[in-house]
Amino acid sequence: MIEPIPSIVLPISENPELEGEWLQNNLLKWLDEEFIPEAINQKIAQRASQIFVRQRMEGENDLGCLVIAIVTEMQSFDFSKSFFGEFAIANAVSDILLESLGIDHCCGQS
Repeated sequence: MIEPIPSIVLPISENPELEGEWLQNNLLKWLDEEFIPEAINQKIAQRASQIFVRQRMEGENDLGCLVIAIVTEMQSFDFSKSFFGEFAIANAVSDILLESLGIDHCCGQS
């Protein structure tokens, strides 16, 4: 029988705003390094961080749910001046968070 992949749950947030700032900085770094630095990258990182912070303040700790929230809410963002889209941003956030937890984002192994 195939076992489902267990959820990845983040530790309860002591300071969501500080987490959001950290995420924004790391996402902006990722965006700027992935292709070329663009002015829109700051707005993308800021918006993704706002979504993340709000979700964390509402008590969301499940990484999958956080990723879905970012994909859903970033659909209304204007990506016309960017190489990226909502799925790339949500996946990057997931990778950044997994790395911070010491989990290999490629294979899911600690």
